[in-house]
Amino acid sequence: MGKVKAVILSCVLFLTGCSGIKNIQDLTYIVAIGMDFDETEEEYVVYLQGLNFANVAKQEGAKSVEPIPIYIATARGETMNLAVSKLYGKSEPPLYFGHVNTLLVTNRLLQSKASEVLEEVGRNRSLRPTMKVFTTEEKIEDVFNMPALFNYPAIYTVLFKAKINQLAQNELKAITMMDFLRDYYEPMGTAKIPTVKIDEGSWKANQDYPVLYLNGFSVFQHQEYKKDIPLEHAVIINWLTEKGISVDQRVEKAGKLAAAVKLGEPKMKIKYDETAEKPKFSVEVSVSADLLEKVQIDLTLSALKKQIEEDIKAKVESIYDEGVENKLDILNAGEKWYRKHPKQFQKLKENPTFYLDQESLTEVKVSVEILHFNSYKFKRSVDGEL
Repeated sequence: MGKVKAVILSCVLFLTGCSGIKNIQDLTYIVAIGMDFDETEEEYVVYLQGLNFANVAKQEGAKSVEPIPIYIATARGETMNLAVSKLYGKSEPPLYFGHVNTLLVTNRLLQSKASEVLEEVGRNRSLRPTMKVFTTEEKIEDVFNMPALFNYPAIYTVLFKAKINQLAQNELKAITMMDFLRDYYEPMGTAKIPTVKIDEGSWKANQDYPVLYLNGFSVFQHQEYKKDIPLEHAVIINWLTEKGISVDQRVEKAGKLAAAVKLGEPKMKIKYDETAEKPKFSVEVSVSADLLEKVQIDLTLSALKKQIEEDIKAKVESIYDEGVENKLDILNAGEKWYRKHPKQFQKLKENPTFYLDQESLTEVKVSVEILHFNSYKFKRSVDGEL
């Protein structure tokens, strides 16, 4: 019995004496990394956004009305790692990168150093592959210093949106580094990074209250940065190619606003011409809609349905044509084609030209079903249609 007590006592002493676990307040939690490139000095400029204990720990009772400070460190170096290493000796409590949630890079860096930076970050074992990645034309310091509404800390902004797969309406979804690099290295198809912008006019609290929002995509094809796509087209692209997104749309008749509808998550099918030596396909889009507002009283249900279908078709064709003009497979038609047609793909690889043209998209079919009418009534037309 005495031997058992001795063993238990030694285990207790071992557990209490050798614990090296730090308390939550004894670390500087880095939650976001920003990167820019100084072309004159040929140096990377790195920004670290750190949170203190008040930002991280759950507080009992009501939220403090006092703004919580945002800490930003910056350094320069020939590489990202060399720049960050300059901050270790100047940071107490010590830096901890285990909770990095976001990478923010400038458009200037993307246009000159995209491959080097994204590949280096992707293979860095200190950073999670599930962290989100964004681009911006704003100053990184301004973006990192932006709190959320009601003086909530920065971790409540779009840079740190918790569930990127939750249903979104009229907005873009964040993308993880893992998913971006998967698309980035595909031999066909595009890779997209959402762009962050500061909006200064939508919210006020005795004065303008700036907030962050996603306003478009930076788009890559064949591991090369191509261009930025503005919000209007980016939302439709996201709606067509991603899951869980709905959009509000205006419906016009004779050039005037006739109604407003909400379009649910669509089903887009791409059907390929099996005899073609490169991607040649038609697109079928089916979607349900809810009527939000009916502006023109004489609007019939059949006219509303037809107009929505024509509008969606026109947008798909316009987005596709703009993509081809910029050598972008914006609908990701090639990504599915090369997997189903390996022999044709091997032949196509020998041709250095872009694999899509204006004739590659042969037809766009759209089918809309209106499910809810928001208590609006429709009169029958002369021919008896609603």
